Amino acid sequence: MTKTNAMRRLDAAKIAYTVCAYEVDESDLSGTHIAEQIGLPYEQVFKTIVMKGDKTGPLVFCIPCHREIDLKRAAAVTGNKRIEAVHVKDLLALTGYIRGGCSPIGMKKRFPTYFDESAATLERLTVSAGVKGMQLLVKSEDILRFTAAVLVQVTTDK
Repeated sequence: MTKTNAMRRLDAAKIAYTVCAYEVDESDLSGTHIAEQIGLPYEQVFKTIVMKGDKTGPLVFCIPCHREIDLKRAAAVTGNKRIEAVHVKDLLALTGYIRGGCSPIGMKKRFPTYFDESAATLERLTVSAGVKGMQLLVKSEDILRFTAAVLVQVTTDK
């Protein structure tokens, strides 16, 4: 297995993780599909969404895979009037990651990071390893500290 940038960053910080590999289905890159493949509840599998605020610029949100971002709430908690998703064609240049393999760990630049508040109630959670086909299972407290994440409530049900 080739180490991803996210793995190397966690290794350097001496943060333990487990790699959860899954079969990539290009027709379904959803987090819920990934959760089902790796055998974890939706609440424990977090997807990374890169947004852009009208005042702050790029922002990273990590939310449970079965939830959606409430744009008004997200804008309010980040000090923006409005936010929008970074276009898929701009994701690689901005973060170093592609859709379906975007990790909050090891982006080209450190952006303000927000995790759904439910992360604080979990012992462990997964985020992308930085490539399609791999998730990293880490202690919640470790990833929250490592990413300097702010806990927020910005989700709604799908």
